[in-house]
Amino acid sequence: MKELGGTKKRKVQLCLGLIIVFAGIAFLTNSASGHYQDQANTLDSSQLENGHGEVAFRKMMEVLTHNRCINCHPSGDRPLQGEDSHEHYFSVQRGPDNHGVAALRCESCHQEENNNYSGVPGAPHWGLAPKEMAWEGLSEQEIGAVILNPVTNGNRSLEELVRHMTEDSLVLWAWDPGVGVDGQPREKPPVMKEEFIAAVKEWAAAGAPIPD
Repeated sequence: MKELGGTKKRKVQLCLGLIIVFAGIAFLTNSASGHYQDQANTLDSSQLENGHGEVAFRKMMEVLTHNRCINCHPSGDRPLQGEDSHEHYFSVQRGPDNHGVAALRCESCHQEENNNYSGVPGAPHWGLAPKEMAWEGLSEQEIGAVILNPVTNGNRSLEELVRHMTEDSLVLWAWDPGVGVDGQPREKPPVMKEEFIAAVKEWAAAGAPIPD
């Protein structure tokens, strides 16, 4: 009887252990989206269920498909520049580390802030996005797939991805692009910075949907 009782006790302990493990997995699976659900406190559950995540995605894509972003996410080995996204002057190349080649390194001209005297833009760690992060020529859905895939987003989790898009100084440069060589202000994305940041967080809170 004692042995039978001990076996029953071990089974109960095993069941409790499995419950704790599965609860932990469920918590980790939902932690990233739950974190941004808290931050997107202007939305209630009914709004998220009624496609608010898709609305946020569309607003986010208005920025990511703008030339301020596409110019640094080209599909080739040449940076793009200007409102018409022409190839970078002086035959500048991507280089092995996405920061140019010898004598034509990005940091040779692009400093940590805009130079409005010369018209050369600048921000910290200026350079091209890696080639696997290319967005040029992709649809909104394809860009969404690229930024969610750890293989093509720098191995970022959803939380790290949101932080990159809402806090990285090079990303936020898009709303402070300075003036061009002609002395005219560069075009900013069609969505205000605060709206973009809110949209990114709302999109993540809704589970990062990619609408058809």
